Amino acid sequence: MNRPTRPDRRVAPGVDRLGDDVVNFYLVEEVDGLVLVDAGLPGHLKQLRAHLAGSGRSMADIRAVLLTHGHPDHTGLAPALREAGADIWVHEGDAAILRDGPRSAMRHAKPERSMLPYLLRRPAAIGTPLHLARAGAFTAPATPGVRTFGTDGRLAEVPGAPRAVLLPGHTPGSAGYLFPERGLLFTGDALVTQDGLTGHTGPSLVCRGFTHDSRAALASLDRLDALTGASLILPGHGLPVTGDVRTATGRARRTGAR
Repeated sequence: MNRPTRPDRRVAPGVDRLGDDVVNFYLVEEVDGLVLVDAGLPGHLKQLRAHLAGSGRSMADIRAVLLTHGHPDHTGLAPALREAGADIWVHEGDAAILRDGPRSAMRHAKPERSMLPYLLRRPAAIGTPLHLARAGAFTAPATPGVRTFGTDGRLAEVPGAPRAVLLPGHTPGSAGYLFPERGLLFTGDALVTQDGLTGHTGPSLVCRGFTHDSRAALASLDRLDALTGASLILPGHGLPVTGDVRTATGRARRTGAR
């Protein structure tokens, strides 16, 4: 079935949540330029252009794209944004997926389990992979020449100088981005509030049908616990979460890897 496009939504001052009811990506306004956290699906190109045009801007005004990981529902607009002049950033552990194209994600970050058991238990879950396919997730071109980082630390060249936080497990190169002065923590799929295969809502890990190493993903919750300065969690799937990070990670641990 076709998924309705959710209206653009301001989730914090200068932060807009874009995408649809399956996939989130975020536009962050900084005094020294625009930053996109994740890059949605190819089918979101028209939405992004319209959103930018509404404030007299274009894709050329986006200086940097911070990818939380290399899965194709988070990288779909990366080729177009790179062509428009943005620097594309990703952890070195997922750079090969960008280099080799979206279909290589199954090779570079193979999930622990097949999707089949989830689809048998919950047939409606087929809507998620179908939506991704229809929005061009698996046919987007490769994105060579991305910029990479290998350790935690500030990305001084990115507007706002966010801190990159390594959160391996969902993929080998999963990362989050902390804007501590603004209390923003973008977790990608290291911590979500909606799982398209299981139907679960609330803070959790992504199920093993989409996760490369669930044990490492659980361990990465400890890295989130160690962060200070975050008051708003902005996940790759599902609604934002306000409040203490440890409350959200505690709920994710109780749910576990499914």
